[in-house]
Amino acid sequence: MLSALDHVGVAVEEIDAALPFYRDVLGLELVHRETVAAQGVHAALLDVGGGHVELLAPIEADSGIARFLARQGAGLHHVAYRVEDIEAVLRALAAAGVRLIDDRPRPGIRGSRVAFVHPSATGGVLSEIVQPAEPSN
Repeated sequence: MLSALDHVGVAVEEIDAALPFYRDVLGLELVHRETVAAQGVHAALLDVGGGHVELLAPIEADSGIARFLARQGAGLHHVAYRVEDIEAVLRALAAAGVRLIDDRPRPGIRGSRVAFVHPSATGGVLSEIVQPAEPSN
């Protein structure tokens, strides 16, 4: 069902303030930056192994990331798993009685399609299912 660990999402107050640690100290390469308005975040992807660290900063004070930061402070926000067919995975999870935040995919970074699984179903860890965009030829 899951093909790989896609990324680990880290909530930060400001991406530019967090980047020096990940890029300069840890040596991770910044490969993409984007504002994902549908999720209310500024996002940055840094390569590590076959996946990424995704830094997430709020666009607005009432976004999900802003609420997370207000409750918990900066830190681990979610773990994301790569899939080939997000609709099939969501159907299988729903059929298994897994509590979902999203029953349909929504837009993600770099044209991906994403959906979240409720932390109550995963031992307290917010989990994201990611179907990457088809590579362009």
